[in-house]
Amino acid sequence: MDRRKFIAHTLQAGTFVAMSATPGFGMKNLNFMQKDLFFKISLAQWSFHNVLRAGKMDNLDFPIKARSLDCEGLEYVNQFFMDKAKDKKYLTEMNNRANSEGVKNVLIMIDQEGQLADTDSKKRLQAIENHRKWIDAAHFLGCHAIRVNLGGGVEKTEANEAAIDSLQKLADFSAGSNINILVENHGGFSSNGTWLANIMKNVERKNCGTLPDFGNFCIKKNKNRECLEEYDKYKGIAQILPFAKGVSAKASEFDSAGNEKNIDYLKMMKLVKESGYEGFIGIEFSTSSASEEEGIKMTRDLLIRAGSQV
Repeated sequence: MDRRKFIAHTLQAGTFVAMSATPGFGMKNLNFMQKDLFFKISLAQWSFHNVLRAGKMDNLDFPIKARSLDCEGLEYVNQFFMDKAKDKKYLTEMNNRANSEGVKNVLIMIDQEGQLADTDSKKRLQAIENHRKWIDAAHFLGCHAIRVNLGGGVEKTEANEAAIDSLQKLADFSAGSNINILVENHGGFSSNGTWLANIMKNVERKNCGTLPDFGNFCIKKNKNRECLEEYDKYKGIAQILPFAKGVSAKASEFDSAGNEKNIDYLKMMKLVKESGYEGFIGIEFSTSSASEEEGIKMTRDLLIRAGSQV
């Protein structure tokens, strides 16, 4: 039994009791436990953003934490080692930590490096330049991708043109390093499935794709960060999955049966499987108050239950 199957078997057995009590995962479905998962599980570093920001956890501790939670892959966030993109000694230590735990460096999520859909060409070109060092860092770490955001647009058509140009430039730069440029649905126009799918169709680069996130379909928020306009998440996921080179399993709140309150994981995982995707699915638990580690465990268990059912 290889390591991935062993992890899946162990976790499935450990969540047997919870599954029996969960709607849709009753006794009649016990045979799903014999199935192999069609995906591998990674952990998005953002799941620990509270303890990382509070200084209770260091970026270099991420591999051992992920491994202790039975995750095979690591999805870093550049915010937590912002000044280390060109520090080969530090990056080498990141590699050493990952290797010692037997986990795979999967990707780096890039934030705070400028807006790639900005219509101000000077600002946008600077943003493109800022991202290049992270492509090099991802290559050094053995990742397959960086995740970028397509923010900065005000009008759809202009934002569309700017986004395509930025992605083409980054994809061309990263081609020699075998690094994929992945766009996440992450607010604004990018959370509109039709808009983002159209971007992907027009970029025309094999190493450019999407990182569909189950929960990021809020197009417009108010000052209190409450969603004013939301795109249909299941329609949006279906539209951008054909371009997926990664998937992010977002979770924020659970009911007493262990289901995500706002996302139908069975429906989402069915869409993922039907798309033919078989790579890493990253756990991204997002909370401001609950225990991050417990939330990660609950997301992991739900992901396995749903993924084993479809």
